Amino acid sequence: MARLAQAVVALAVLAAAAAGATGDASVLAAEIGRLNNQSLLWGPYKPNLYFGVRPRIPNSLWTGLMWGRIEAYNDVKDGLRYTCEQGEELHGYGWDEYDARTGGVQTFHDEGNGIDLTTSFVKIPGGRHGGSWAARIRGRLHDGVPKNRKTVVYHYVAQEDSGELGVDGQGSELGFTGDITFSGQSESLGDYELVFTRGTGDSPTSDHDITSSRPGHVALVSSAHAEDTAVWQAKPLLFQQLQAAAEVVQERYGMENAPPAWQVYRIPHKPGKGNSHFVQRTFEGNFEFDIIFSSKSSGQNVTPEHVTRALEAASTSFSKRFSSVFALKAPYTGQEYQKFGKSMFSNLIGGVGYFHGHQLIDRSYAPEYEEENEGFWEETAAARDRKQQQLEGPYELLTAVPSRPFFPRGFLWDEGFHLVPIADWDMDLTLEIVKSWFHTMDENGWIPREQILGAEARSKVPEEFQVQYPHIANPPTLFLVIEDFMERLRRAANSTDSALGGERSLHGDQGPLLHTAHLDNAELGGDFLRNIYPLLRRQYDWFRKTQRGDIRGYEREAFSTREGYRWRGRTETHILASGLDDYPRPQPPHPGELHVDLMSWVGLMTKSLKKIAEALELEEEVAELTKNLVAIEHNLSDLHWSEKAGCFCDATVDAFEEHQLVCHKGYVSLFPFLVGLLQPDDPKVGRLLDLVGDEEQLWSAHGIRSLSQQDEFYGTKENYWRSPVWMPMNYMILKQLQGLAQQKGPYRDRARDMYRGLRKNLVDTVFASWKATGFAWEQYNPETGAGQRTQHFTGWTSLVVKMMAMDDGDVGGVPVPVKKDEL
Repeated sequence: MARLAQAVVALAVLAAAAAGATGDASVLAAEIGRLNNQSLLWGPYKPNLYFGVRPRIPNSLWTGLMWGRIEAYNDVKDGLRYTCEQGEELHGYGWDEYDARTGGVQTFHDEGNGIDLTTSFVKIPGGRHGGSWAARIRGRLHDGVPKNRKTVVYHYVAQEDSGELGVDGQGSELGFTGDITFSGQSESLGDYELVFTRGTGDSPTSDHDITSSRPGHVALVSSAHAEDTAVWQAKPLLFQQLQAAAEVVQERYGMENAPPAWQVYRIPHKPGKGNSHFVQRTFEGNFEFDIIFSSKSSGQNVTPEHVTRALEAASTSFSKRFSSVFALKAPYTGQEYQKFGKSMFSNLIGGVGYFHGHQLIDRSYAPEYEEENEGFWEETAAARDRKQQQLEGPYELLTAVPSRPFFPRGFLWDEGFHLVPIADWDMDLTLEIVKSWFHTMDENGWIPREQILGAEARSKVPEEFQVQYPHIANPPTLFLVIEDFMERLRRAANSTDSALGGERSLHGDQGPLLHTAHLDNAELGGDFLRNIYPLLRRQYDWFRKTQRGDIRGYEREAFSTREGYRWRGRTETHILASGLDDYPRPQPPHPGELHVDLMSWVGLMTKSLKKIAEALELEEEVAELTKNLVAIEHNLSDLHWSEKAGCFCDATVDAFEEHQLVCHKGYVSLFPFLVGLLQPDDPKVGRLLDLVGDEEQLWSAHGIRSLSQQDEFYGTKENYWRSPVWMPMNYMILKQLQGLAQQKGPYRDRARDMYRGLRKNLVDTVFASWKATGFAWEQYNPETGAGQRTQHFTGWTSLVVKMMAMDDGDVGGVPVPVKKDEL
């Protein structure tokens, strides 16, 4: 069935290509767009749940899984798993394999409940509504756990729109003994059927006299109409039902003759229609069952046999594709590294979520937010305390998340790093995510740095961090991804084309091109760039307007009086906008500050826009951006370079209002190098390599420290960005070292040696911690290499997969430059 579906997709693409070849290029673009949207409609797009499936449609059908041991009366309260949490006695969990277009396998090593739970998910194309899908739920008790261990499984089914959803039949008055079938209909999904199969697994028994009325072999279904504001709150809704059921049992039997816990905590069997449904099964020992969604528009219902074949095909396809896309290099080619790499990448792409709802934004544009006065941080705090925020929206967003248990929402500066590995795997998905982010941008060019959409998302965020402010920026890392796409498109396009948008180059022999359609077709890729360029330019102009620093007011000497920048929204201790929260900055805060990392990010934007404008032959844009880039490169030296310290530094003004550098050696000191604004023969590069390679300052056996050991603030206070090793910054350093080693210059040999050492230190650190704990972590201890802070941080820490796939040290070859006319 999976092969047939692939063949159908391939024929559709090739038919569209044939139509395009006859002159109707829009047919090709439309058909690829349709297939792309259909194959990405369904997914585990509720990453805040251990397993939650929904479509990329606002207010639609969705499902969520709960499970837990049910031996004692407190088990349901203490051990029921639903939302991803830290410290739940799960010794590692997540996707072992996952492709957003086919599905994958997820495993939970649930030490607390003594069970390994596996959720296999697969998509089956067909029809007009995104096809069908299935999930196979399998529970296997741990060795040493009693074979009669009871496990309860609840599945929540919600229908948030105005469609209908109900249970076919009533079963017996005690429950269902076989399959359970829901029939549904909605405008977005058409007619569909959702089946919970009987599956395999024993049911518990009891000698208590309640047994005759509450047998263990039945499945219970409770249907209800929940308020729109409550339908997402599955666990509270369940507990309301369980509490009522427990009270009835307690009144009848009392505590002295209480039934077993598994017979007490049972939902009432009331199947019917509604927008909120629970399905409950209780097992003794191992178990397995399927959940099958069949779109009626596909013409056939999916069976468990179909599911088995589709899962096998998806797993085979994933392994083959992973070995091709991420060809791991020595010394990371063994099976244990393959397993590690698959897990890290699968958890990244399996953590992509679809969010929809309103978010809190303060658009008061209070004058205090201009931050023009000394002591401005106190004035802005007072303005925030006025609580002038309002709900705006609804917005929708498709995005990867940094951490499913702790940060299950979109973060702007994280997302650019998330998409670096995803772009290797699925460029078309990457561009969908990029478009989704830019669709949240307002008319001025501002994108909220945190996307907290809807009440469910806000429930995981402390109140003080929920409000977004339109004067606060965040590193524009999406430019990294778009520039990379443009360069790949340049290389992939036909060499006879003179510009993006020439003859199509659709390689039918590669099969369905739903991962790489925008690369395999130059016109399609060129259209994306043409459409996204005005949005990129709008964000760029917003940055340059709202984050501009003061050069003229303090009579600073610089090549340009315009290119200097200052993060807005800082306090005495933090600049959350920068992403480097507590990294030391000039004290006290002053409106005359200039921040080198922000100017570097603006430089990156300028460089990227210039390259895209060249590819699109926008001559006036190229001229303007070239002028801006020259000014930024000069001003980085004029305003931020310290010859004495041998690094770049933030700037402020002293008591006489004269320009003063404040140097805290660390990540901030390297930013012009990190974003590629220095030439390979620039003497500053040598000075920065001295700093990076100094074991007394930044170099450690586990990666580059965020702050020099010699800095007075090293390891102090919150110690968030004041010593730990962070993967995104280390990845940027590693890429720059690789680039230096691949081209002629005075630092080539030195960069090669540093590259080899750093790559090994980083991969070994993340792998060792993963092997010991079962998790990726937010950051790593520079002394011990231990993972720390947020658990299951499979966002940008997954960049380790890219590191394993990078050259193992033989990086001395000089790449052939790509000429402009090779577009």
